[in-house]
Amino acid sequence: MITNQARVNCVPGLENQLRTLPLVNPVPRKSVVIVDDEISYTNLLTQLLSENLDCRVIAFTRPLDALAALPELDAGVIVTDYYMPQLDGLEFIAQASHLAPAVPFILITGHTISLTSEELAEITPLKKILPKPFSWRKLGDEIIRLWPEPGVNLLRAEAHPASV
Repeated sequence: MITNQARVNCVPGLENQLRTLPLVNPVPRKSVVIVDDEISYTNLLTQLLSENLDCRVIAFTRPLDALAALPELDAGVIVTDYYMPQLDGLEFIAQASHLAPAVPFILITGHTISLTSEELAEITPLKKILPKPFSWRKLGDEIIRLWPEPGVNLLRAEAHPASV
């Protein structure tokens, strides 16, 4: 397991001494959580984000399963669909934000949300609404913008455009 500490031999003869050094690119410890009832869409998002972002991506197709698991997850950003059975995305955010109070949410939807801008502003954990369809890069950019771990570069090197 990679940690945010490095073992260093400071002085000959004191091999057991540890000194903490920050890594150049710290490893993200948090995860992206995706909640969307469309299995094929969830699988596609999980695959694309996992291939291009350097963090764990955990997906759920049932919002109640996600709520049950959320206390055990170290979520950095939660992406949820709006129109789902069991709970809609706004109901999910209301319940999940009590379990993960500092986590930002991105709502993805192919439907019109009939709330005023004032009503949406009252949902403080909700930081972005992305209308479907969108590119993985647009979602990835929003996840990177909202990521709570400072100094972590989430974008994998392979996902950067080739430089000449």
